[in-house]
Amino acid sequence: MDTAVLTLRVPVGVKEQLDKLADATHRSKSWLAGEAIRQYLDLEAWQIGEISQALTEADAGDFATDAEVAAVKARYAN
Repeated sequence: MDTAVLTLRVPVGVKEQLDKLADATHRSKSWLAGEAIRQYLDLEAWQIGEISQALTEADAGDFATDAEVAAVKARYAN
C-alpha cells in the first residue's frame, strides 16, 4: 500500500492519549492515527450517502405515513 506523510497539530492532551494508546496496544502512533482518520472518513462518507438518499426520497415525496410514524412511536413509548 502506498503511503504519504501528513503533518498535523493536535492538542497536547490528544497527543498524550495517543502515546498511551500506542504503548498499551503495541501499535505505532502513526498506525493508530491513520486508522482513526480512515474510520472517521468511512463514517462521514456513509452519513453523507444516507443523507443524499434521504433527500432524494424526500424530493420524490416518499415519506412515512402517519400510521407508520405512530407505529414506531408506540413501539418505543413507555
